[in-house]
Amino acid sequence: MGIRTGVIGFGLAGRVFHAPFVHAARGLDLSAIVQRTGDDAARAFPNATIFRSADDLVASDVELVVVGTPNSTHVPLARAALNAGKHVVIDKPFTPTTAEAEELEALAQSRGLLLAPFHNRRFDGDFLTVKKLLNDGSVGRPVTLVSRFDRFRPTPRANTWKEAEGAENGLLMDLGPHLVDQALVLFGRPESITADVRTDRDGTIIEDAFDITLHFQHEGRGVRVDLGSSMIAADPQSRFLLNGTSGSFRKFGVDPQEPAILAGAAVPPQGPAEDEWYTEDRAAWGTLTTPKQAGNPADLQRETIPTERGDYRRFYEGVAQAISSGATPPTTPRDAIRVARLLEMARESSRTGRTLAVPTETW
Repeated sequence: MGIRTGVIGFGLAGRVFHAPFVHAARGLDLSAIVQRTGDDAARAFPNATIFRSADDLVASDVELVVVGTPNSTHVPLARAALNAGKHVVIDKPFTPTTAEAEELEALAQSRGLLLAPFHNRRFDGDFLTVKKLLNDGSVGRPVTLVSRFDRFRPTPRANTWKEAEGAENGLLMDLGPHLVDQALVLFGRPESITADVRTDRDGTIIEDAFDITLHFQHEGRGVRVDLGSSMIAADPQSRFLLNGTSGSFRKFGVDPQEPAILAGAAVPPQGPAEDEWYTEDRAAWGTLTTPKQAGNPADLQRETIPTERGDYRRFYEGVAQAISSGATPPTTPRDAIRVARLLEMARESSRTGRTLAVPTETW
């Protein structure tokens, strides 16, 4: 029997990103799910207790609570779970503000509890491939990285909290945490940030597009990272474009784990069959372009690079190990605080039209 875990929410987050991977991860037991109406959760996970309210789940015997609910509820639900002595994982955005993230960090520390932001995109296969290429020097010294997550939703959707007015909603809070966190994993603390956060669609009341430039020092040299997302991208740009002194790597498409679950795939338990989850089709692999011979940049060769195996189960296995044996958790509240601060600075940069120096205090 693993750590008794309860997932609050069975919308897209709970149904696709949390419940299947909690259920499959070593060291965890998916004991309970909150679904306010409907029986989808009960059919998908018949051994889990179904609660109709978050209060009932928090009052139960679960040891770990996963918050996968609308953004405005993250802080009060996490606060209640921590006060009840539960470990907590919070979907992105961790909190709407830096101050709230620091509050939750302090509360968890005072009670000796694990608190982790769900930065699952650290376990995307395409991101892991970029990380590997950086580590093994395949592109030489990195100079620029473009990382985009584009969509095509030109018409605002009705009757969804994701399109509701509020600083906690919008594309910056939806995909910004993933893109910023990945950049920080690769390059550490940025020196400065410049951003354009805006509304591009007709009739929208949320931030539905952003471009963020982060400037880093990496091994004594500058690296520029351009992050962006748009809902007006019928022909999206590449997901990653990494340029270095020895070549470039370009990757289109998105990590296939989410589409696979939406298409009905079941996540196998970690163990002998774990290699079955999830190998990206060769047609989606990225391309590394380098000179055939050093010193002759006009004669290039292109190599298809197999995508590293992405696996969100590894996030939850890391959470289980951190709770049960004190291992280093896969993510920390400090990671979320840094992301929240940069997203606040992105809005400030966009509003004032200035490049802002990133303070060192949160690092």
